[in-house]
Amino acid sequence: MGNVLKALLDLLDLERLEENLFRGQSPQDSWQRVFGGQVIGQALVAASRTVEGREPHSLHAYFLRPGDPSVPIIYDVDRIRDGRSFATRRVVAIQHGRAIFTMAVSFQEAEVGMEHQDGLPDVAAPETLPSARDRRLAIADRIPGKFREWFVRERPIEVRPVDPLDLLDPKPAPPRQHVWMKAVADMPDDPVLHKCVLAYASDMSFLETCLAPHGVSWFSDDIQIASLDHAMWFHRPFRMDDWLLYDQDSPSSSAGRGLNRGNVFTRDGKLIASVAQEALIRKRG
Repeated sequence: MGNVLKALLDLLDLERLEENLFRGQSPQDSWQRVFGGQVIGQALVAASRTVEGREPHSLHAYFLRPGDPSVPIIYDVDRIRDGRSFATRRVVAIQHGRAIFTMAVSFQEAEVGMEHQDGLPDVAAPETLPSARDRRLAIADRIPGKFREWFVRERPIEVRPVDPLDLLDPKPAPPRQHVWMKAVADMPDDPVLHKCVLAYASDMSFLETCLAPHGVSWFSDDIQIASLDHAMWFHRPFRMDDWLLYDQDSPSSSAGRGLNRGNVFTRDGKLIASVAQEALIRKRG
């Protein structure tokens, strides 16, 4: 297993403090604040460790405050309900005595039912595309020095954009992205762990979708950007160490907020998850 992937799985392997209380760490190379996908993934791990015989099928989360990467995050799980088919958990992430994040998670026993789904978009195959890291290395000399090491470091999820955006010189573009992604090495067979890693990865590149029509990016000086909430639905089994296509669009932005939507497909066309997120995209000054 690759070192960067092992580091991610270690990051998700929370320390149990009490029956419903867990502690998570952050990487020492975090940029300014904790990555939102990390908190989503760790919170899902915490909730899952209080449920037996069921897997998560949906989550709804709110980011309340920026996370501090220099101190641990405490995850407090409330066992809301255990029914015959479903279980519900509420997780609060705490730092410095204050809630920074809250998430509701629903779990379901395996069940067979009626099926339909959207179709897989017709896009270039991942083998034909350079990785996001290759693209970043190509422009590393144009990145401000204080961000360069973070910008080009290896990551546990390999990402290959089909239609990449120019982060350093953004121009207005349609609010649509197609991104192939997968873990950089083989993962254990635990299906819940694959869902937790996808939850982590689902926050990658997502916010950029609602920025595209406005010709701005993370590196634009005149904009304040932050995730406000995150929702996710798991539809079908999958493996995070196989290629997945993240099909993203943004139907609207207004009032300083942008809405992003996404569908995640396996390479053979199964729709395995859907995602939605609203983000703060506020002009400064």
